[in-house]
Amino acid sequence: MSDPKYVTSATSWGGGRQGRVATQDTKIDVELSVPAGLGGDDGPGTNPEQLFAAAWASCFHGAVKAIARSKKVDVGESAVTVTVALNGEFDSGFFFTVTIEGEFPGVDTATAQELLEAAHEKCPYSRVTRGNAEVDLKVAG
Repeated sequence: MSDPKYVTSATSWGGGRQGRVATQDTKIDVELSVPAGLGGDDGPGTNPEQLFAAAWASCFHGAVKAIARSKKVDVGESAVTVTVALNGEFDSGFFFTVTIEGEFPGVDTATAQELLEAAHEKCPYSRVTRGNAEVDLKVAG
């Protein structure tokens, strides 16, 4: 195994979906609440699915921008939205369905779709979930 490029860790206290989670450097330190859809009180805190969607969106957008740079495509005003849906039941097992939508002003639809597909091959979140989550890639507009 090669030397990692970056290592971080996070710790959860108080019960997983309720309580608090923070990174070791405290750049992330947030309260957690259980969404109403999962039987919770939909309190003011975030939840694992929101954190996962935010992390995947930012990582995926970075992959899009790197690929666009290599192809000399201007995506300076782009945006990537990742929508995560938690499906299933505790007894049978939960699973994610995910939609990744890219907005690429000034870029034709075919090129935008190619960027999404290439980023999906390179993004570590896409790679780690491959075969474990149904993912739909969409070009906005």
